[in-house]
Amino acid sequence: MEQIYLVMLVALALLASIDLMVGVANDAVNFLNSGIGSKAVSFKTLMIVASIGIALGALFSSGMMEIARSGIFVPGMFTFNDVMIIFLAVMITDVLLLDIFNSLGLPTSTTVSVVFSLLGGAVCLGVYKMISNDNNTNTILDFINQEKATEIVSSILISVALSFTIGALIQYLSRIIFSFHYERRVKYFGAIFGGIGITAITYFILFKGLKSSSFMTADLKELMKSNQMLIIAVCFVFWTLLSQVLISLKVNIFRIIIIIGTFALALAFAGNDLVNFIGVPIAALQSYDIYIAGGSDSTMLMGALASSELKANFWLLLIGGGIMVYTLWTSKKAKEVIATGVDLSRQSEGTERFDANNLSRVIVRGVMYIGQVLNCFLPKSLEVKIDKQFTKVVPTSKKSEQPAFDMVRASVNLMVASILIAIGTSLKLPLSTTYVTFMVAMGTSFADRAWDRESAVYRVAGVINVIGGWFVTAFVAFLMAGTIAVLLTFGKVFAFFALMVTVGILLYRSARKHMKKTKEKEEEIKLKKEDIFSIKEVISESSSQVGKVIRKTNALYTDVINNLGLQDLAKLKENKKKLKKLEKDIDDLKSNVYYVIKNLDETSLEASKFYVLILGYLQDMVQSIGYITVNSHSHINNNHKQLKFNQIRDLKSVDNKLKHLFDRLTVTFQKEDFSQIDEILKEKANLLESISELIQKQIIRIRTTENSPKNSKLYFGLLLETNDLVKATMNLLELFKEFNKQVENKK
Repeated sequence: MEQIYLVMLVALALLASIDLMVGVANDAVNFLNSGIGSKAVSFKTLMIVASIGIALGALFSSGMMEIARSGIFVPGMFTFNDVMIIFLAVMITDVLLLDIFNSLGLPTSTTVSVVFSLLGGAVCLGVYKMISNDNNTNTILDFINQEKATEIVSSILISVALSFTIGALIQYLSRIIFSFHYERRVKYFGAIFGGIGITAITYFILFKGLKSSSFMTADLKELMKSNQMLIIAVCFVFWTLLSQVLISLKVNIFRIIIIIGTFALALAFAGNDLVNFIGVPIAALQSYDIYIAGGSDSTMLMGALASSELKANFWLLLIGGGIMVYTLWTSKKAKEVIATGVDLSRQSEGTERFDANNLSRVIVRGVMYIGQVLNCFLPKSLEVKIDKQFTKVVPTSKKSEQPAFDMVRASVNLMVASILIAIGTSLKLPLSTTYVTFMVAMGTSFADRAWDRESAVYRVAGVINVIGGWFVTAFVAFLMAGTIAVLLTFGKVFAFFALMVTVGILLYRSARKHMKKTKEKEEEIKLKKEDIFSIKEVISESSSQVGKVIRKTNALYTDVINNLGLQDLAKLKENKKKLKKLEKDIDDLKSNVYYVIKNLDETSLEASKFYVLILGYLQDMVQSIGYITVNSHSHINNNHKQLKFNQIRDLKSVDNKLKHLFDRLTVTFQKEDFSQIDEILKEKANLLESISELIQKQIIRIRTTENSPKNSKLYFGLLLETNDLVKATMNLLELFKEFNKQVENKK
């Protein structure tokens, strides 16, 4: 029996390595968002600073490991076999859950995941023990560390409200002091701000980051504790004076705060969150040591796990830190999660990642009403003065080179988050760094008026989605870990191997799916609205987009006709998904039209009309293929009569001609070679004539042999929409021909 526990330890070690990778991919947003969003330093420099912080934080995290051992459940109520089942259920749940959120590009809380997984596994096993033991007098609360669990959950929920509120307040005051033209005022207030910011971060590093380190002696800890105020005062004076010296030397003090703050948050992440990834496997290893020392009795109770003398192995912490650093540099999923946080807090407008919902509309409308009421009580002169401080800087660089927000906000993000996480860590609470940093970032962006009437409903909807995801994490983690614990209890060895195989398959499929998704994104040529300034650039980018839409429309049309003939409902459903993606691409392009027109130079204004007309024809094309796709799916889904062989054959003949035409058009637009336009336009008449003949044939069928009204409706609809699709495409081609002539004549 001892061998199976060794196998379980190996499985836990493997799951811990995977958990570190998926966990860092999700939590990298916590300490990188401010640096990346503000573009204070190069990405490489930021990664080096964060890597050093993670490596050191991992070594200082041993004090937090007791949370996994005894912070949620009472180990004295469970046997060795029970705790091994709980730990395995927690790791399987954590790995799968975090991987799902990474694939969706949403930040979630690794702390919530591990806390509620432990809670779910312990509760379910506790219930099982109560039911299976007739002489049991315990209640479920006896199996749970009620005080600590309640403290952890309540601190997480309170941190959400506090982080947003404090972040908003500090940012509002900072913006009033510095305004968006902070370069002018930094020489007056920059030293004080730098002194406060860096002192707060230093306080966190000294008293919270290093305090739990095994390298700190008891005497040194006591000395630091008894002289806290003196150390803070000395730090404030030192950093204020140094900030003033740096400012006089023309050094950007905000950049210094961002570098130090990134290091501190990375340190906090590793020191506070490493328990979420390897705390459970380390607890399992310590449980095994207790099991061996106790005579290899799997029924022995594990009260010894609650001992404060148990310390995490230094080398295990070092290996964990190494894996975290490696993942930080290599994970592509981490970049997607980071992009979500940056997009929701960016100062500028652009394409929104989330759609508005009713709740976000109600919240925005309510805040607007509150703002109008408050304005009634503010003196007009004061209101004008405050508004002046929030006048944004007009950017002169390309949009791709502009930061998502400025260094003042980035500094506040890091400073406030560090202080709040420091408080949580000092109380030995596995405070969610995701909750704190995300909500601080949302609070500062709200106070900075980044959520204006153009974007507020979408940003609020995004925040609601992320917060909703946190609650989903808690609920799913609890149920999933509990279910797995029950399966392992009843299924024993067979359930263990079955679950490990399942985890492997799910992770492999997830990796394949994400790789495919990433490849598709890389292949797609996105319209860079911020880089378009001239007619040549409009033609080039429009050609790319037209070529992409024609290629996708061509492939979708062929798939729909084939699947309609085969009556393949599942594939027609997939076609509808592809259609939605194509419609979203066009919608994104339409959203960008404002920026294209705004950025064009004065000599290229005629290109604006050209671009708007291009979008109109692309919209017509997508509407036509949309009708064809949706109605084909609806016909098969409603179990109507299959199209007759002659009808399918005729549709395939049209498809073949359309495919030949679209293939030529795709090459034309991809190569931006419009010399064959006249030749391609000649095919238009032949194709439209073929469609007209097929309409006539169907009319004859109805008068002689056709007896299905639904078939006729679908068949006519497909032909008429194909006719419109060809016309829209040819109109687009003629537009390119005319516009090219105008450009050449001007030259």
